[in-house]
Amino acid sequence: MKKLLLASAACVMVAGAASAEDVKIGVSFGFTGPLESMSPNMLKSVELAAKEVSDSGKFLDGSTVSVVQGDSTCTDAAAAVATVERLVTAEGVKGIIGGMCSGETIASLEKVGVPNGMVMISPSATSPALTGIADQGLFFRTSPSDARQGDVMADITLEHDIKTVAVTYTNNDYGKGLADAFVQAYEAKGGKVTMNAAHDDGKADYSAEVAALASAGGDALVVAGYVDQGGSGIVQGSLDSGAFSTFVFPDGMVAQALVERFGNQLETSFGQNPSADGQGHDTFNEMATAGGFDATSAFAGESYDATALILLAMQSAKSSDPKVYKDKVMEIANAPGEKIYPGELAKGLELLAAGTDIDYVGATAVEMLEPGETAGTYREVDFKGGTLNVVKFR
Repeated sequence: MKKLLLASAACVMVAGAASAEDVKIGVSFGFTGPLESMSPNMLKSVELAAKEVSDSGKFLDGSTVSVVQGDSTCTDAAAAVATVERLVTAEGVKGIIGGMCSGETIASLEKVGVPNGMVMISPSATSPALTGIADQGLFFRTSPSDARQGDVMADITLEHDIKTVAVTYTNNDYGKGLADAFVQAYEAKGGKVTMNAAHDDGKADYSAEVAALASAGGDALVVAGYVDQGGSGIVQGSLDSGAFSTFVFPDGMVAQALVERFGNQLETSFGQNPSADGQGHDTFNEMATAGGFDATSAFAGESYDATALILLAMQSAKSSDPKVYKDKVMEIANAPGEKIYPGELAKGLELLAAGTDIDYVGATAVEMLEPGETAGTYREVDFKGGTLNVVKFR
């Protein structure tokens, strides 16, 4: 009998070991391109959440997590599609963190994600066009839609007593969607837009665009662009010519790279990007500092949360199959349930394994609305003293 029991126990152990796997999570970020300075901290946030889950030993019967990265370039849709195709078909990932920019995210989702039944959670694609996309319940985002950012930016601009603005936006889904949302909200609240015009990224000289904006005039220039591309080119051209000295910056521009380039030349400028305060935000900051990276970098918290949501959804579904766990993402992101913060992913895994509901709060106060995006909290920033300063949260 004793031998029989030992044999049975051995069989159980072998069965348990066989059920464990190395779950690959793909990352499709713009490691080159107009937001390349943001990507490293976003990747480190993904890796932080993946390591936390993997090290816990509590994930899917002892499964581990590995991160496989790919370069979407952020703005080249064909390159992004090829990257995601490789992650899905060659690497065998079970979920994608990405895309990073809106246009390439739409292309990757429609051409690869949906046809392959792959869950994609973007931490930074904010175009309102993604809200109504036919995603078969596979796409989510931990950053809010620019329909909300446009409204928040209009309020902040008017509170700075700026009644007239010129607007320039990067010529893609992100730029146009955000510019249109801002213009609509700003004019509805009593502001006047003197010009709303696109600019192309990758140019060496933006003097013609700046001249047209200067001719239209305004108390400030709204730059809905990319910090590592045309957005900074527009700012440089404006400062060099004296066309504008006050700029309004949305999320694609709010980065340390902006301060490093322009320093105290942005003394009267301001902006906003998705972020949050409170327990989750503070804990994530501490974890990131210990991990050697900047938690306040744009979309870092959202990247940690996107990764945590995928892995916790797998645990809830008891499966790494995206066609199965996709139905759990909204469930674990919202009440009811025990609140889970950064650093508590092992606790979340334990609760889910026991059949207990969780409410994932994470680093960015996650609360998901249909069809799978966050309502969003924003931090207002200024650049007084040549540094990036948090003014308040909204």
